[in-house]
Amino acid sequence: MSSAWDLTALINAVDPKAGRPERHLWLVRLMEWLRHAPAAAVGADITQTRHRQLPAVRLRHLLNQLDRQEGLRQRVQQLAQQFWAEIDAAVLFADLGLGARRSFASELLTRVQRRVLPATPDTRDLSSLFCLLFEPGDAGWIATLDDTTLARAAATFGPQGEAGRKALLDAITMLVSSVHATGYVPALRVRMDAAALADEPFEHLTTHASAMRHAVLRGDSASAEREAHALRELLQACRQAVLTVLPHLEEYGVSVNIVFDLEQMQARTRRIEQLLACVLAPDPLGQGQLLMLSLLKALDQQNGLRALFAQHYSLLARQVTERSAETGEHYITRNRDEYREMLRRAAGGGVVIAGTTFLKFAIGALGLSAFWTGAWSGVNYAASFVIVMLLHWTVATKQPAMTAAAMAASLPSADGNGDVHDQQQMDAFVDRVAQLIRSQMAGIFGNVALCAPLVLGVQALAQLTFGKPVVGAADAHYVLKSVTLLGPCALFAAFTGVLLFASSLIAGWAENWFVLHRLDSAIAWNPRIVARLGSARAQRWSRWWRANISGLVANISLGLMLGIVPALTGFFGLPLEVRHVTLSSGQLAAALGALGPTLLTEGVFWWCVAGVTVTGLLNLTVSFGLAFTVALRSRGLRLQDRWRIAGAIVQRMRRDPLSFVRSPN
Repeated sequence: MSSAWDLTALINAVDPKAGRPERHLWLVRLMEWLRHAPAAAVGADITQTRHRQLPAVRLRHLLNQLDRQEGLRQRVQQLAQQFWAEIDAAVLFADLGLGARRSFASELLTRVQRRVLPATPDTRDLSSLFCLLFEPGDAGWIATLDDTTLARAAATFGPQGEAGRKALLDAITMLVSSVHATGYVPALRVRMDAAALADEPFEHLTTHASAMRHAVLRGDSASAEREAHALRELLQACRQAVLTVLPHLEEYGVSVNIVFDLEQMQARTRRIEQLLACVLAPDPLGQGQLLMLSLLKALDQQNGLRALFAQHYSLLARQVTERSAETGEHYITRNRDEYREMLRRAAGGGVVIAGTTFLKFAIGALGLSAFWTGAWSGVNYAASFVIVMLLHWTVATKQPAMTAAAMAASLPSADGNGDVHDQQQMDAFVDRVAQLIRSQMAGIFGNVALCAPLVLGVQALAQLTFGKPVVGAADAHYVLKSVTLLGPCALFAAFTGVLLFASSLIAGWAENWFVLHRLDSAIAWNPRIVARLGSARAQRWSRWWRANISGLVANISLGLMLGIVPALTGFFGLPLEVRHVTLSSGQLAAALGALGPTLLTEGVFWWCVAGVTVTGLLNLTVSFGLAFTVALRSRGLRLQDRWRIAGAIVQRMRRDPLSFVRSPN
């Protein structure tokens, strides 16, 4: 509506005898007029009011018009009472922002449908109609309404008599029943502390809620207050019982559906207390306004997909990072002995990757289709990474996914508002960053120092023995074109960093799944497994799988992705390739062995050296940056504190740059 006559047209359209969809549509248009009516329709007061308060000014203007026209007022009140007589208001209070869904996937699908599919005003469900009547932004002007305006609006549009209070009581009954049922869900019940359930708080909820309801309906305020007090204490006891589930999840693995159920139960108990305050308040207008603001906030949250992911995956992110933290500690060197050990382990990894380099050329020489070349290349990479892991060696670019979690565990502690203030903790964290960068450089140096010379040596030995190198000139020229910094090498290196990060997520999820389903205990004690393996062997297998499940999944998933993902993206017309620093150094060494030492005098070789250097930098920074972002989110630090941490690292680099490079004392 866009003209000054819109209010007149809206008033003329009031028809209490109209059908339900027509009446509901009139209310929807009324709310639209409150938000969007032109200034000329309500007078010059609008020009002196902030934009968010305009609907409040329009509402007062509408109420003034109704006071001047008694017949119009009666028609509007008749329409409102007809509305309240047919609508199910209890569903709004018991369902909006909560719902009866017990699955994260189901809730996600519901939110997507709500955003995509249009809603209809032809409904008896007030929670569905509420989405058409109100927008989350309405909370701004509703919060500014004074008591007089609230009273006038309630007398005109609100339910009369006990209808509103009965709807609140019905909603309390529905919510209490849901909390009671959730308290007996086996997946939650077995994880709650027995002491928290000793007094059976969930069992007594319905009894006290029913007693409170009957006391309110018969007008016994003293009994209602007494039963409401008991109900609030039971709700607090239920929340305490729910909190005992969290330590169990921290120790035995996270289930997103369990976390969803816990948060839904907590939200329902808070909603019950809000409704109790409205029912028992001597003057319910103020409490009703607070409830309305709470519902508008829930409306905003229930429509947000990003909020849903952030809410339900924060604990899972923390679980993934903490499960990787212990492993990541092994990749951080604190003293000279650990630094030398890192060099030794990286050198061993370089030996294995040298063999991987030749197998890669051999697979390419078979002339298979793009998919099967990628698949067998992935098997080659995965097998090599697993061998490196089983021999307790290391590949440099596998460090970030592990070490980011270990660093997150040492992040400065945040206060209740998510602020970081402890400078000593900040300095200790920057020290850990320096240790990490130093360790990564040692890993890269150890890998390349063995991989490249070994590949070059094999090429030279083959030339002396057989008269030609293992990798020929055609492959060498291809390497020079693919590894050079003058091509898309940097883009492919960053893409490889993303795959490194993805492998860490897959590994964290797999280990969480392994622990959540207690497969280590099943391997150790399952009767059939024990009968087949014997008790001692079953115990060893259980410990081995528990210690290595994350590493196996990380290395196998990374290897397969490095081989298969480029083949799949190529099928869709995206010519993405992988550039791994150690593999690239081995390939460049093979090219040097094929084309001879004269290659050292050509600029193309040194552009390839620059490409390998940038590849290593991007492999590490992209994978670590993504993994560390997940770790930061799991700790609940605010954006400004993340920038403070980054600033502290930059300041250390300026003051003592060699601390990020030199060997520790």
